[in-house]
Amino acid sequence: MAVQSLDPRESSPLAPASPVIEPGHTYGTLNDKISSVVFRSTPTAWFVTTGVAFVGVMLFLYAVTILFVRGVGIWGINIPVGWGFDIINFVWWIGIGHAGTLISAILLLTRQNWRTSINRFAEAMTLFAVVCAGLYPILHLGRPWVFYWLLPYPSTLGAWPQFNSPLLWDVFAVSTYATVSLLFWYTGLIPDLATMRDKSKTWLGKFGYGIFALGWRGSARHWGRYEMAYLLLAGLSTPLVVSVHSVVSLDFAAGVVPGWQVTVFPPYFVAGAIFSGFAMVLTLAIPVRYIYKLQDLITLRHLEMMAKIMLATGMIVSFGYFLEVFFGWYSANVFEVYLTQNRMVGPYAWAYWALWACNALSIQLLWFKRVRTNIPLLFVLAIIVNIGMWLERFVIIVTALHRDFLPSAWGMYYPTVWDWGAYIGTLGVFLFLMMLFLRFLPPIAIAEMQVELKKERLGPGHAHGGHSHGHDGDHNGQAKAGMPEPKASKA
Repeated sequence: MAVQSLDPRESSPLAPASPVIEPGHTYGTLNDKISSVVFRSTPTAWFVTTGVAFVGVMLFLYAVTILFVRGVGIWGINIPVGWGFDIINFVWWIGIGHAGTLISAILLLTRQNWRTSINRFAEAMTLFAVVCAGLYPILHLGRPWVFYWLLPYPSTLGAWPQFNSPLLWDVFAVSTYATVSLLFWYTGLIPDLATMRDKSKTWLGKFGYGIFALGWRGSARHWGRYEMAYLLLAGLSTPLVVSVHSVVSLDFAAGVVPGWQVTVFPPYFVAGAIFSGFAMVLTLAIPVRYIYKLQDLITLRHLEMMAKIMLATGMIVSFGYFLEVFFGWYSANVFEVYLTQNRMVGPYAWAYWALWACNALSIQLLWFKRVRTNIPLLFVLAIIVNIGMWLERFVIIVTALHRDFLPSAWGMYYPTVWDWGAYIGTLGVFLFLMMLFLRFLPPIAIAEMQVELKKERLGPGHAHGGHSHGHDGDHNGQAKAGMPEPKASKA
């Protein structure tokens, strides 16, 4: 039976940070506690959330069907605002996917042990966010059924993609990011899939998990190859954190529109992506740890560390806001100066000041440990940051386009019901995929958590960062609750 922790640190916000794993766990109880998320009876909250998400999926399919029948004219885009919700939501979803890669790859390479409880969850979030992001450029094409023309395939028509277009760079950046992230996520899952195979009580479960476990037996040879592949994929994923959103920012920086020609966009966009990504991880992780009673595995230490990263990246984003205002004034360019003024006092000033309040002012509360360890307040702040980062993309795109060079061409952008339907629908798609993930796969890496348990027992002097292969099958799911624990000297 899994050990249930009352987590007394949660009742005292001034208590010291929690460990990675609460005391009282063994290899067997860790195994049983995490795998029980899949094998025990599904909580009512899962059915309610999945039902709401499914409604969102149906809304998305309906909005997309109308779009295919009537064309992009049903959206609010016009002249001069040729980019609207489609690009706003594309950049927002890509940003959300960055936290998973950062947690998985960069924190792995820097040996941050607190990543182990949230990396699986964050990696899944990355994949589902990229799926939602990838839908928008295709829908925006007008003729989405010929999206493959964007790929450099040997066409008999002799038509090749225009590689000078920054929008084409997105195709390669996002597709590479999605491929590497999927491989990284799946590689980390292999030992746990073997655990699920061995614990499954049905032939279908044993067959399904067994197929994807690739014959994993937990031998030393398997672990050696697994660690090498995992580390190589982490090394490949790390530059993608910087490159993908830098390429997305070049969609704007390579243009001639006022407000977009700023060299600070690549680091500014990357910091904003990590900022919004960690906010989304907190938004999802806090309810999950409560519903599935994972407070002893996703501890206050994890939440506080994510809050600190949110604070650090949020301060970088705030600095970027100041730089935008400074560049507009220092450039002595009449169009740049007017853009800055228009954002502050123009028809979209409400969005500009709202993003300042959400992204720059609200996060100042995270300087205080009492706030970082107050779980309900942290949850509210994470939602506020997600809203603020969406408003940031709205301001960057719409305020730069609706009043550019010629006053005779000025116009306003008003999203239609179909814009909102597609956006809310992608939220439903994202949430529905997350619910399926929680239903069929362990949300926490069992094997990595067992390694962290060994490190905590042996002390920091014995933690070498790699997986151990000598736990008599503990890592591949053979450990059972109640089995005698191996002594530290024999581990």
